[in-house]
Amino acid sequence: MNVPPRRNLFHQRPRVNIYRLFFLIVVILGGIWLIRQLDQGEIKPLFLPTPTPTRSVESYALEGDAFFTAGNLNSAIAAYREAVHVDPSNAEIWAKQARIQTYSSALLTTDRERLARLTEALESINRAVELAPGDSTVHAIRAFTLDWNASSTLVDKKQVQAYLAEAETEAIRALQLDNQNTLALVFYAEILIDQQKWTQGQQYMEQALQREDAATLMDVHRVYAYLLETLGQYNQAIQEYDKAIALAPNMTFLYLRAGANYRRLAFGSLNEDSALLLYEQSLEYFARAAQINETLGVKDPIPYLSIAKTYSQTGDYFAAAINVQKALEFDPSNPDTYGQLGIVFFKSRNYEGSIPALMCAVRGCTPEQSCEARGGCADGDTGATVVGLPLSSTTMVYYYTYGSVLAALSRPKDNQCAEALNVMNAVWAFYESNEEYKLADPSVPGIVQTAEIICAGLGTNSATTSPASTSTPEAGEASPTPIP
Repeated sequence: MNVPPRRNLFHQRPRVNIYRLFFLIVVILGGIWLIRQLDQGEIKPLFLPTPTPTRSVESYALEGDAFFTAGNLNSAIAAYREAVHVDPSNAEIWAKQARIQTYSSALLTTDRERLARLTEALESINRAVELAPGDSTVHAIRAFTLDWNASSTLVDKKQVQAYLAEAETEAIRALQLDNQNTLALVFYAEILIDQQKWTQGQQYMEQALQREDAATLMDVHRVYAYLLETLGQYNQAIQEYDKAIALAPNMTFLYLRAGANYRRLAFGSLNEDSALLLYEQSLEYFARAAQINETLGVKDPIPYLSIAKTYSQTGDYFAAAINVQKALEFDPSNPDTYGQLGIVFFKSRNYEGSIPALMCAVRGCTPEQSCEARGGCADGDTGATVVGLPLSSTTMVYYYTYGSVLAALSRPKDNQCAEALNVMNAVWAFYESNEEYKLADPSVPGIVQTAEIICAGLGTNSATTSPASTSTPEAGEASPTPIP
């Protein structure tokens, strides 16, 4: 009998689906692999915060602008460096960085530092021009940077002329791209002033002053003040510096320029009481610059050096020395500041005290010697290694003053003439090879001659070809140490 198989009424027999089984095996193996990768750090979990938050270029630029307005130029430069690191193809950021770098060079005290900063500025603006060759403002800022690089204290005369010619070309190019560009007009005027084309410079300055945005641009009032200062109109120059200060109240170099104009007015005043009032106003501007730096936490020695120079002109050498020493606390390795301290000591007739300071400026000195030059270091201050300044038109006074003092204080049992004459040989060689300096300082031959006469009396002869080296002094003949 044929009986059909019995059906399952309540449940079915399990059936194996090979495709489903294969999919489950893949999922399990994938999960195992994922766990191992997470453990090994090859794969990061989702939604984790980034280790260092990424800032936008605009954020860094705004920070840089804020620091610039606040007068903290070094921090402004640092912010813009971060900005160009984030977006190295942004020409505007490169140009703004170059402008700040150029302005910041005014706050540096040595030729070496100024040249290094201005070289950095030129590199920045060159990059901006590569990225935006058709941008008028970029070319205007390059003209400005080239003009400030054209300093006779930083580069030779031939390079000065080359920079000025290139700066003029850049300014003209900026105006060709946009003849309404106020910055281009202003910077072109500054270049013409530096080329001693005062009439043309004044014409372009007048055009810039007629622009609607002129009243709101610090650069306009700064350059106009510079023009007036160059023309000897110091009172009007101070008024323009005050306008620039009103727009950028924390730019300390503006206070320094205004203070220097007050000091120049005081120096030329025929009335002693009026001169004293002008010197006091000069000191007020320098003091305000120092107070701004203190508020911002900027350790800038220049306001104190300006105060020292003012006190030196009034004959208060004690106050002058205190302020130079204060400047050295901020920058104890700066040879130029030691040179200024040496000159202050020399003018106050502290000849012995001037030698260590002038030696640091001319020859350099060890940390221990730097403390001696400063009149002693505070507890915990071990001094600083100082590298001497090369001989140039700006450092010449340190060299011949140092040589003069060494010669004047030499005695048979303490003869320092060998070093004195070595210094004077270098001074004479520089003087003979520099026609421009001969016109600026005709006192050098007499200074060298005096040192040679003193040392010849002590039995030490010079190898120079100065007027003194061709004459034979009488026994005991000597001249007083000249005051530069």
